[in-house]
Amino acid sequence: MNFTRWSARLPGTQRRAAARDDHSSVPAARAESVRPKTAVTPPDDTSETPFPSTGPSLEALPAREILGRLPAPVALLHGPEYRITYVNPAYTSAFGPRPCGAPAAEAMPELGELSLLPLMDQVLRSGTPRTVKSRKVLAGSSYTVTCTPVAISDPDGPDGEAGVLVYATDVTDHAEAAERLRASERRHRETAVTLQRSLLPQELEQPDDLRIAATYQPGGTDAAVGGDWYDVITLGAGRTALVIGDVMGRGVRAAAVMGQLRTAVRAYARLDLPPHEVLQLLDVLAAEIDASQIATCAYAVHDPNEGHLVYASAGHLPILVCDAAGTVHRAEDPIGPPLGTGGWVHTSGTIPLPPGSTAVLYTDGLVERRSEDIDEGVAALERALSGAKGSPQVVCDRLIRSLGVTAEHDDDVAVLVVQHPARTGASAELFHNASLELLGGIEAAPRARAFATGVLASWRFPVALCDLGVLAASELVANSLQHGTPPMRLGLRRTDRRLIIEVTDGDDHLPRRRRAEPADEAGRGISIVATIATSWGSRRTPGGGKAVWCEFALPD
Repeated sequence: MNFTRWSARLPGTQRRAAARDDHSSVPAARAESVRPKTAVTPPDDTSETPFPSTGPSLEALPAREILGRLPAPVALLHGPEYRITYVNPAYTSAFGPRPCGAPAAEAMPELGELSLLPLMDQVLRSGTPRTVKSRKVLAGSSYTVTCTPVAISDPDGPDGEAGVLVYATDVTDHAEAAERLRASERRHRETAVTLQRSLLPQELEQPDDLRIAATYQPGGTDAAVGGDWYDVITLGAGRTALVIGDVMGRGVRAAAVMGQLRTAVRAYARLDLPPHEVLQLLDVLAAEIDASQIATCAYAVHDPNEGHLVYASAGHLPILVCDAAGTVHRAEDPIGPPLGTGGWVHTSGTIPLPPGSTAVLYTDGLVERRSEDIDEGVAALERALSGAKGSPQVVCDRLIRSLGVTAEHDDDVAVLVVQHPARTGASAELFHNASLELLGGIEAAPRARAFATGVLASWRFPVALCDLGVLAASELVANSLQHGTPPMRLGLRRTDRRLIIEVTDGDDHLPRRRRAEPADEAGRGISIVATIATSWGSRRTPGGGKAVWCEFALPD
């Protein structure tokens, strides 16, 4: 084989030869620095003339010598079976000697390990070089390989036969470093996911009047974990707080901030404040935790006696409610800026949640796509929600699928589905309400006791529970008569799990439990209620006034 003749066919060799013959192609900017030199006639294939002292030009070197000096493995293959024409010493050192003339599929197993045989077919068909990066052989080394089409001139074979030049670069060190980096990133991501999941509710609270399911799905392996969270908090007296939030950012830091905010929300919720006051407190805390971290949050409270959600939003996406007829409503206003921005007075709004309806709280990972406006994603969620039927978990899963969220999704997703079931038949008999307006005066307490006695007896509670309920109602009414102002009202409510007694009046001073001295004639009412009831509490009501309540767990 004539390697000197073949070297003129290497890609780029013709261009260099043309540039050498055409002196006018020297760029003008460099023309002044080029010094005239004596032309050197390149030796022919059999010339023994030594190279000039200035060094040979590339075209003066035979191809065998060029390829032999390369530190990277090089192989030249020809014909339809890719028979071995030449391998340089670096190739032999890396993979062992290879017999010339043997088919590559038989004599070069490393090409199969690198999946190069199909690639060489593509190279010959297209006439275009192809490269594969960081392929590993069985020995453990990694190579980046380029296959280039060439035309081979061989005195012993057909002139211009198609061939492939295989050029391999050992990238084992780079591949190992990249793998170590990926392993480190996986460990960091697993740590963040573990932290994130540990900070979310391990088991959702299930209120008497609502059915709830939630899903959290971290982003795919290429996406860092974010700060999405949700929570369900039972407030007492049948009321439930629903929370959804999202800390902007990624990684452990975002998850840690999320955990602090979720803990704070639970603490503020125990104060039984209106939603906008909870967000006001949370806004100040978010700025103190990390002023550079911005978070959004929606906080809503459901009261079974009112039939709607009272909510406030700090830059979060609107709550969606689908009624029994399949019509979806958005909780649009009011929406304030994200938490941590400060200087904003949040306000609360309401949206109906009648029996038979379903509410959805979600983070932006569910509806936001880079290729479309986020309003289009919310509209798509509305369409999916309008046709979603079944249990809360079934609805949750269907929304995830309908919005195209997969394991490789590029963002975290948190979804909270809340259903207010419409009860009929035997189930409805377990839920009752009764109330009495108290006009004040000395007859108010006896009327309250008589009312409570009759209602609890009609609900067929055990005698012991009826006696405790009447005593608790009497003490709460007496406390309201002594410290409150009209209007006053006694409310009784039963669910399938508890008895709730609540007294409201027009004074906003909240009672507190204190220790009465032996000589005190008053101050024991709340202590008695706290002792006999499963739980008790108080809150301020919208428009002024307060509500004091207690609960009794029903026997199994």
